[in-house]
Amino acid sequence: MPKINIVLTPAEFEYYNFQSNDAVIVVIDIFRATSTIVTALANGAKSVIPVPTIEDAKKYKLSGYLVAGEKNGIPVNGFDFGNSPLEFLNEKIKDKEIVITTTNGTHAIKIAQGKGEIIIGSFLNLKSIADYIIEKNKDVIMLCAGWKNKFNLEDFVFAGSLTYQLYATHHFELDSDSALLGYLTFDRSRRKLKEFLNMASHKKRLENLNLEQDIDFCLTIDKYPVVPIFSEGKIVLQK
Repeated sequence: MPKINIVLTPAEFEYYNFQSNDAVIVVIDIFRATSTIVTALANGAKSVIPVPTIEDAKKYKLSGYLVAGEKNGIPVNGFDFGNSPLEFLNEKIKDKEIVITTTNGTHAIKIAQGKGEIIIGSFLNLKSIADYIIEKNKDVIMLCAGWKNKFNLEDFVFAGSLTYQLYATHHFELDSDSALLGYLTFDRSRRKLKEFLNMASHKKRLENLNLEQDIDFCLTIDKYPVVPIFSEGKIVLQK
């Protein structure tokens, strides 16, 4: 029976067993990188190229790519976009390859490379991600991006919500206390998700940057029926 694990921060990722490299790894950065990537692809972007640093992204910009990025929640000066999913609700991105660098999400993608199949998860595509994993019938590792290698509540609650859907099918088993706690946490919070996350540190951080609309958007459930997959350095939609 496939197993479910939740990795609370990228710093813990190395302690999990990847001998077969055959697990599905769900990278999670709810506020906001994975929500932004899902939104960009669902609204017509050809692909999203995640890079670890601003300097890497600048090199792509010099080559003519559209570039998005933030540092500590603040858009990078001179880039085409920041890291708000709302910026990607326009025709400018259609059929374009977009390069993105963020404080946490692109770092999580980088460390997961070569350890299994990487897909991008958010509340925006929760059901589609769950259906995809059920069809794959493989072990699943949910990698929470957190904030600078620290635990973030919203990533964990999403991981719990995905665990809840998978475990409810009885085709998956919980393989760690973090998976069990994620399941129990979502069971408690699912009826009042926004209220439960009201005290989350990163939510407060974004509110201080006047990004309340981003928060509401990122907590919208099942807006986009898409599964973004990382392949050969790019994130593209499952065909």
